[in-house]
Amino acid sequence: MKYLMGIDGGTQSTKVSIFDIEGKLICEGKQNLKHLYCPVPGIAEHPGDDLWDALQGATKIALDKFTGDVKDIVGIGICEIRCCRVLLKKDYSLAENIINWMDLRIATPFQHDNPEVGFVCQTSGYITHRLTGEFKDTSANYEGNWPLDTLTWKWSTDPNVIKNMNIPLDMLPELKQPGEILGYITKETAKLTGLPEGLPVIATANDKGTETLGTGIAPVSPSGKAQSGNLGEAQTKEGTIVLSLGTYISALTLGYDYIPDSTSFWTTTSSVPGVYMYESMSGIRRGMWMITWLKDLLNIDLVAKAEQKNISAEEYLGLEAQHVPAGSGGLMMVLEWLPKPSELHKRGTMIGFDIRHTRAHIYRALLEAITYTMYNNIKPMYEELNISNRKVLVSGGGSNSDVFMQIIADVFGCPSYRNEVNGAAGVGSAICVAVATGIYPDFKTAVSKMVRIKDTFKPIEENHILYTRINKEVYSVLPKTLDDVLQKSHEIFGSK
Repeated sequence: MKYLMGIDGGTQSTKVSIFDIEGKLICEGKQNLKHLYCPVPGIAEHPGDDLWDALQGATKIALDKFTGDVKDIVGIGICEIRCCRVLLKKDYSLAENIINWMDLRIATPFQHDNPEVGFVCQTSGYITHRLTGEFKDTSANYEGNWPLDTLTWKWSTDPNVIKNMNIPLDMLPELKQPGEILGYITKETAKLTGLPEGLPVIATANDKGTETLGTGIAPVSPSGKAQSGNLGEAQTKEGTIVLSLGTYISALTLGYDYIPDSTSFWTTTSSVPGVYMYESMSGIRRGMWMITWLKDLLNIDLVAKAEQKNISAEEYLGLEAQHVPAGSGGLMMVLEWLPKPSELHKRGTMIGFDIRHTRAHIYRALLEAITYTMYNNIKPMYEELNISNRKVLVSGGGSNSDVFMQIIADVFGCPSYRNEVNGAAGVGSAICVAVATGIYPDFKTAVSKMVRIKDTFKPIEENHILYTRINKEVYSVLPKTLDDVLQKSHEIFGSK
């Protein structure tokens, strides 16, 4: 037997998974990250060396569960959260706390205000160095304020781009393509983690790019051009959208066309060279974090009742929400718990309470709000890509909820699917390992062997009709209706 390891480093936790070569999850380890350090509004940092500490812990847990021979593990793929900023000293140790994607500084170019900083990279570049001693990184985890040429997947050579990004090229890591070897586990890392010394460490992409690969979707080709990638035939009319239920909830698909001037989605690099990721320009910041927030807010007897049934608090809320009718009795939420830097006046809103509402109504209303929001975000993306809404593949821990999966099918009016392994980022990392180490000759073959759909949820027609009316007549106009009030509130309370 041969085995593949995948790292899934997120905002709230790090998971390390071990798969067989057919994509079956053998075991995994998970360690939660510490709460972000947020001393004032606009600052969000990972305290200490938390990403590395969590990776060490998760790796040890996974290897403790593993009953096979570690010598049969052929490689480990690195997938880490995107849109962060890591400042390193000249000896590659941390110069400051890692700046998280929720920090307002990420929206602006790097500022040279710390003389100790010798290098700048993404989270994946830092973790690569800790594992291998090499200052290398995947080209598919640099978007936003980085001097990457998205067309060539290399650092830009345009002096104006480099000047605007304010990062000299000699401060940046050497770039590798997804599915290439970044380096090998060092002797020191082997002692700290239990990983075999000399194990190949493989480049993947950012968390969303690796997750999209791990769902197994086929790319689209709006232009109808011949496919240059190796993921199989493109879908030109019937598209599949991945609904990624993470701390940042987004809608994604893959494509063969570089589309830099789109108005409803971004075109970025993916986990497959020659294939691009299209992502809706609007998502939900602090998306699935809100489930945890609500669970803690309602935690009067919730945890005790869940423990009596030997299930999680989220699963218990889901059981309660099954008995709440579609529409949650008129209770609705607008999900602006973390506004964009350009719209700091926005706030999260709950509206429509009356005496019938219970915590189950609140929970279901939250799930419905997530689904309404993402449906409205995805619609212009479908139109611009000229594909029809035929399939929603749901990834992330939220897909474990049957209630959530049914709401998604009912709002979208098409089947929603979840895979056998819903932690698609781990699967995507393992796919990159399989290609890099020659287990499979290309990404197309690896995906066909390692990704399988488990469950299908078909829309309930009467619920779809109701949700369509609610969304059209009420929910879709709520954000604009509330905007003036929130503007005035912001003038009073600001960011306090």
